[in-house]
Amino acid sequence: MKKLLLPFILLAALIISACGTDTTKEENTAAPKEKESETITYQSENGPIEVPADPQRVILLSGFTGNVISLGVNVVGVDVWSKNNPTFEKEMKDVAEVSDEDLEKIIELEPDLIIGLSNIKNVDKLSEIAPTVTYTWGKVDYLTQHIEIGKLLNKEKEAQAWVDNFKKEAESAGEEIRAKIGEDATVSVMESYGKDLYVFGSNWARGTEILYQAMKLKMPEKVKEVAESSGYFTLSAEVIPEYAGDYVILSKYSDADTSFQETETYKNIPAVKNNRVFEMNGEGASFSDPITLEKQLEFIKKSFLGN
Repeated sequence: MKKLLLPFILLAALIISACGTDTTKEENTAAPKEKESETITYQSENGPIEVPADPQRVILLSGFTGNVISLGVNVVGVDVWSKNNPTFEKEMKDVAEVSDEDLEKIIELEPDLIIGLSNIKNVDKLSEIAPTVTYTWGKVDYLTQHIEIGKLLNKEKEAQAWVDNFKKEAESAGEEIRAKIGEDATVSVMESYGKDLYVFGSNWARGTEILYQAMKLKMPEKVKEVAESSGYFTLSAEVIPEYAGDYVILSKYSDADTSFQETETYKNIPAVKNNRVFEMNGEGASFSDPITLEKQLEFIKKSFLGN
């Protein structure tokens, strides 16, 4: 009798085993879908907000594009400044240009996360399309900002690792530069945009964060008085000598009016006469993300140290 039952027992065991295998396959197939639906709670400026744990389709409405793509997160829509930024030309090739008023276009892009500055329009409507997180420009320093975006994207460790490495590199380069030009040498950061001229404080991109915060180079007192709290100050060509440091970083847009550089007033500035004016491409210089900062760090090192 036992011999007769044995084949039936084996057959039943095989059927149960096969069912178990199918169940496992179904569970494994379902796992990625469950992962996609997972969220984390991000503590934003406006309170806690549920965001994707692994965002796949991000829209940037003002300026944090480099932060996001440097962390390996897919971007499907960006603001006009990011789209036209030569630093991101390769990454932005197939990315749509959108604004905070292009609601229909944004819906079509099916974002799972939207990021912008606190002054963007239609935040309530955007929040109905996808979780929308905004930041106030300058509320935190440029490195903390990157870590915050890392937290938002569930990539805080990666963001922190980049910050630690960048600080080390920038501080080391700053020591070399100060040793070469002197601890008391001053540096001004200016920009020629359209028909306007500006001078900047220590937290307004164009390399200011690197020069003044990381490298601890000195800002002229006159510049500090007018631009440190506000971030920038508009100049007339006639008064440039009053705000020019021993060294000048000049951010120039390709379509800027640079006739001021042909004047005797400009040519007689000590930094100009001593070939201590370093010209930077204005397009893209107004960002403070890892990709831009690394590019600016190399520019600063080459300008001051020749390497």
